[in-house]
Amino acid sequence: MVCEEELLIEKVCGLYQQISSLESLKPCKNVDMLFTQLVLTCIPPSPIDVTNLNKNVQEIRSHLIKLCGEAEGHLETHYSTLLGSYDNPLQNLHIFPYYSNYLKLGLLEFTILTQHCTHVPTKIAFVGSGPLPLTSIVLASNHLPSTTFHNYDMDPLANSNAMRLVSSHPDLSNRMLFHTSDILDVSNALKEYEVVYLAALVGMDKEGKNRIIDHLAKHMNPGAFLMLRSAHGARAFLYPVVEPCDLRGFEVLTVFHPTDEVINSVVIARKYPLPMHSLDQGLASKILPNKCSEIQAFNPLNHGNIIEELAIEEQL
Repeated sequence: MVCEEELLIEKVCGLYQQISSLESLKPCKNVDMLFTQLVLTCIPPSPIDVTNLNKNVQEIRSHLIKLCGEAEGHLETHYSTLLGSYDNPLQNLHIFPYYSNYLKLGLLEFTILTQHCTHVPTKIAFVGSGPLPLTSIVLASNHLPSTTFHNYDMDPLANSNAMRLVSSHPDLSNRMLFHTSDILDVSNALKEYEVVYLAALVGMDKEGKNRIIDHLAKHMNPGAFLMLRSAHGARAFLYPVVEPCDLRGFEVLTVFHPTDEVINSVVIARKYPLPMHSLDQGLASKILPNKCSEIQAFNPLNHGNIIEELAIEEQL
């Protein structure tokens, strides 16, 4: 087992050296090949715990996640621009190489959401929607046909590209709204949403991610749901990890680790119905997961996924 982990780390570090030496991370044959190798290396289920890596490998992982984020941004911009040149962009989403993954992830997240949310949400916010807001598009088109989606991104060009994809659609042009804002500058509006999605690459390091989570805990409506994307095992070389203990002010309901080609883990949590002055005084830190039930099979998509149910007890 240790030998397998050492081989995995050695291969990831070798790919990091090659990727970090590239002049550009924009889509091209060499970039695509290296990132495909990286994903194929990290996607098989692995018992590796990235928190136990030595300092040097931790730094490499941190830099690699940022490189993955940059490359993903270039890839989405490239395909968003290409799709925007079509008369009917939404009918051609299949040209994006990872579109099928988004279909599976959308169904997975919708299935998990319906286990906890007893009504159809009227308003959902997606934080970090980017130039190719496939999660919002998939959910709005396939699963939530009456819900309005408010997409937040700091980049005005990303929002411009995203709007071009839905502007000609008679339905989604009315239900997909775009806001050019840093979510840390948004406060009152967050109370309007029954569900808030946080993209995997919003908050590239633990401090940044936790700062955003704490902001959402402060301003989201009590009882509203927070849906996050995390990573597990070797997939944590590709995306930041969100631990249940990071979700101060939220009741963690489900942590889901896919074992197929869907890379991101899914975490759903519910805002505690506590007055915010209590959270500000630090009482939220006393709300801790007190037990984790046995891992049980949960297979809504027949993908061999594993789910963990976390029971949270309020200890004030």
